[in-house]
Amino acid sequence: MAQTAGPLELSIVIPAYNERGNIVELVRRLSESLEDIEWELVIVDDDSPDSTAALIRDIAVADRRIRCLQRIGRRGLSSACIEGMLNTAAPIIAVMDADLQHDETRLPTMLAAMRTEDADIAIATRYGVGGSTGAWDMSRLRMSRLATRLSRLICKQDISDPMSGFFMLRREVAEETVRGLSGLGFKVLLDILATSPRTLRVVDVPYTFRDRFSGDSKLDSLVIWDFGMLLIDKLVGRYVPARLIAFAIIGGTGVIVHMSVLFGLIWTVGAKFEVAQSSATLVAMTSNYLLNNLLTFRDIRRRGWSLVTGWFSFVLTCSIGAVANVGIAGYLYGNKTSVFMSAIAGIAVGLVWNYVVSATYTWRRQFSRRV
Repeated sequence: MAQTAGPLELSIVIPAYNERGNIVELVRRLSESLEDIEWELVIVDDDSPDSTAALIRDIAVADRRIRCLQRIGRRGLSSACIEGMLNTAAPIIAVMDADLQHDETRLPTMLAAMRTEDADIAIATRYGVGGSTGAWDMSRLRMSRLATRLSRLICKQDISDPMSGFFMLRREVAEETVRGLSGLGFKVLLDILATSPRTLRVVDVPYTFRDRFSGDSKLDSLVIWDFGMLLIDKLVGRYVPARLIAFAIIGGTGVIVHMSVLFGLIWTVGAKFEVAQSSATLVAMTSNYLLNNLLTFRDIRRRGWSLVTGWFSFVLTCSIGAVANVGIAGYLYGNKTSVFMSAIAGIAVGLVWNYVVSATYTWRRQFSRRV
């Protein structure tokens, strides 16, 4: 394999999870497409169980342009791209997927367009003139177009494909925005466009979205949640953390679960109120814990035995939060505050306590405990 000889021109960042079947072909195609460009490749692997990281390192032994950044205890496409960009050196950075759905032959065109048009970002677009979504069915196409329209809530620039996962940007753009990026979800380009303190010069490069080369798609029903979290973070994140809002929403579902179990036990088996109330409280806490693990803290979710120990931590935290809730509400009510306002204050204190302590202890990053 050829080795970098001149000044580095382009860094390519690729997030990966269980992409072992694509890596060799990916490197081969990049080498062919970029033969006249001095480039490096940083693949950010989220500790794939299929040994993707080991394969990348084997390739890197023979080709110094290739590097693996392996993350332990955390997961997420956007955050992987951000960490990858911070581990590059070239003046221009490209971001693309590992599954070869993004057309690597468009990279030289994107790089040339950035230089000739003095652009800040080159976006490989599926919706511009000459672009195509390929073999997408109508359902996926509708969802993508809806997400593109919703993206206008946080991105005011007229971009043909703000949801693209295939783009190129100047290093100074990454440096200007990185501290304000949410890192939530899977649309890091939209995050960058919405975070930039200035209007960016954008150039479109059309391409046709291809079928996955090998392996299974990482898209699932939770991508809608991830996208919603990104929108919330960009709209109100400067005032209220998006995770806190998600935590509160799930807490609301816990009230429904609690009441359902409470009245179900009383009406169906004639349980005493104290027994039904205790059971309902435990079931609601467990429901909240599992939903928060799946959604609010999805990128650092607990698995295996850690899921069980995390439950104990969460229940203890919420139990203390309940005491704080009652204590604050009782104190305010005793000092002539209305029932409604006393209750709201107690709920707010309990919510903030549960969120802060849970985020700090129950879902503290696994990586920090391993190094």
